[in-house]
Amino acid sequence: MNRKVILTCAVTGAGDTANKSEHVPVTPREIADDAIAAARAGASVVHIHVRDLDTKQGSREVAHYREVVRLIRASDVDPVINLTAGMGGDLVVDPQDPTTHMPGTDLVNALERLPHVEELLPEICTLDCGSLNFGDGSDIYVSTPDMLREGSKKIQTLGVRPELEIFDTGNLWFANVLVEEGLIDPPPLYQLCMGVPYGAPVDAGLLTAMVNMLPAGAQFTSFAIGRNQLPWVAQSVLAGGHARVGLEDNLYLAKGVKATNASLTERAVDIIGGLGAEVATPDEARQILDLRMQTPIVTGNDL
Repeated sequence: MNRKVILTCAVTGAGDTANKSEHVPVTPREIADDAIAAARAGASVVHIHVRDLDTKQGSREVAHYREVVRLIRASDVDPVINLTAGMGGDLVVDPQDPTTHMPGTDLVNALERLPHVEELLPEICTLDCGSLNFGDGSDIYVSTPDMLREGSKKIQTLGVRPELEIFDTGNLWFANVLVEEGLIDPPPLYQLCMGVPYGAPVDAGLLTAMVNMLPAGAQFTSFAIGRNQLPWVAQSVLAGGHARVGLEDNLYLAKGVKATNASLTERAVDIIGGLGAEVATPDEARQILDLRMQTPIVTGNDL
């Protein structure tokens, strides 16, 4: 069991959730305000996506990231900032003509997924460690070994800690290869993602097997989506890891009760405390993960 738990709040994600709950933040101001509220509620880390202001879907717009980060850094809290670098991997194929890309495709190379990371220098950014059939239909998330090596090298030169997103055991296998090849600085940080169709199912035995595959000295977080999110906080901590909650992965605090990022964070803090553990402060999280503090130049709102 882990007694000092880094708690991440993933505040918005890129899924089609903004029309399912009025609490899902969309604008940079809303996303920053939710991140700040989660930090006040006890989150050690805030994980940030941004959204298109018109469609409310996920976006790679650097100006949106810039404004979110500026607002968080100007606030009265100082959470560790974790920016997604997973946008730009979406491929929707025509099942009758797989060489044809369908609407919804947003596919760019490894370096084109990182301009906001290069400019804003967050302490953590994500690295999705393999390709995946993403849900029913013909959506594929594309992240090849060549792309991952190129992206890892760039992230390493920036001094940013990659959070290795693991959706199945093959992803974990390749993430370990990146560590072995020296492309991930110690300590490697793994995020074991459970219940995302069609990756690793929500299964405690599978979590144990994945934890047993981690290299010596690794830190890990695990989360599960939907109604499994809050119970999985305890599961992850008992397995020796950290925890993640937030509206990216789950919209409800209880059956029929819509959540906010702050309420999910507060509930997770209670669960962790009930286990006899405590949530790490942002500075304690920085020490555990050996994060590098950097000072990029962040301009004002140019939206």
